[in-house]
Amino acid sequence: MPNAHFMGTSRWQFHCLEPCRRRDNSYNSCVLDIKLIRENPDFVRERLALRGAGDEGHITPLLQFDEARRTALAEVETLKATRNRVSKEIGALMGQKKLAEAEAKKQETRDLGDKIASLDKVAAQAEADRDQLMLRLPNLPHASVVPGKTAEDNPEIRVHGAKPEFAFKPKGHVELCEALKLVDFARATKLSGSGFLLYTNWGARLERALIQFLLDLHITEHGYTEIAPPLMVGPQCLEGVGQFPKFKDQYYGVAEGDDAGKLGKLYLIPTAETPVANIHRDELLKEADLPVRYCAYTPCFRGEAGAAGVGTRGMIRVHQFDKVELIKIVRPEQGYDELEKMVGNAERVLQLLGLHYRVIMLCTGDMGFGSAKTYDIEVWAPGQGSYLEVSSCSNCEDFQARRMNLRFKSETAGNIFPHILNGSGTALARLFVALVETHQQADGSVVIPSALQPYLKTDRIAAAS
Repeated sequence: MPNAHFMGTSRWQFHCLEPCRRRDNSYNSCVLDIKLIRENPDFVRERLALRGAGDEGHITPLLQFDEARRTALAEVETLKATRNRVSKEIGALMGQKKLAEAEAKKQETRDLGDKIASLDKVAAQAEADRDQLMLRLPNLPHASVVPGKTAEDNPEIRVHGAKPEFAFKPKGHVELCEALKLVDFARATKLSGSGFLLYTNWGARLERALIQFLLDLHITEHGYTEIAPPLMVGPQCLEGVGQFPKFKDQYYGVAEGDDAGKLGKLYLIPTAETPVANIHRDELLKEADLPVRYCAYTPCFRGEAGAAGVGTRGMIRVHQFDKVELIKIVRPEQGYDELEKMVGNAERVLQLLGLHYRVIMLCTGDMGFGSAKTYDIEVWAPGQGSYLEVSSCSNCEDFQARRMNLRFKSETAGNIFPHILNGSGTALARLFVALVETHQQADGSVVIPSALQPYLKTDRIAAAS
């Protein structure tokens, strides 16, 4: 039923329910379902082609490696059966004192053993080659995702509120932050180079207040469980969520002291999604445990390799920023309902802060590597005269669950890969930018939204007299 995805039916209904088991009983990263690729290669090619990155070209060599592996393993099983039969004949010949014939049979078993060892190597290499290609294949876009090539093709889903109007020319956040001493851009550069921020006084307090506000909102009103994860993880976690191997050049590897040999054993997290989504990797959850809803605040570290804007003054694109992340692990049939709820959770943040924003759906060519469907929430920043992305909410379907071998035991359908969702709830520092630019006053002060006042203990930030 290759068209089920187009009809809005979740692919899990015709995916295999078990992860790919290696011959040593370990598990590899299936990523996309190998059974789906074998049985519906044209469907997979068609969905990958919509991303516009040429990944559909990997399907043919992938299937060739897969077939070479399966052929070699089938030959191995045949040869093993022959070796077992010959071994029994040796015993019979020995009992009959036919020593010369028995010795010939022994040589035959040795020859069969050599052939088996050789074919095992062929199968192992084919498996490794296949798996390397599979790790680099992105997720298949959901049927409801609009085909397109770039951000220009992203459809606008809805708009909240109106752009604020000013009786004066609004200032940008850099000017506001320097006048109110919220961020010291020059000293941040002195400390760490370009792309880093040094919050000071009311700026540091505002950042902390926003983080606390976000956590409290999602925990008390939206039903998430707070998590405080490690800020360094092993490469298996980055592979699990789909950030490795394709984007490895964008993340910060950690070494202990000057021991270069340990570099790459741990990485600074690019988002709380990386550790939190992996919490249940290699586990079999109970169906009653679902849905799982986690919420986590962490700093995020990104190299932003090749990204325009890094190195310029301001807070729009930086190497380190704060974010409150939302993670859901849900039954497949609930994945897309839960995605809509997650977007609503992130929208609630901006509504309470009195910010104008829009929700867009990412087209097939603009989606993230692991996502099957993504909504971005963009907040209006008057000083920039543009929208800034502050939240990206995605359903990765079973793509990440397969990579990390996370399943749940269904009462009716056996062991199933759940859908894993992630969303920013929301990201700073762009939220900080939009807030100070939207609520700036003619006298240069910034009015604090009522939802933040209990955290900040003031209704306005003004320049010191």
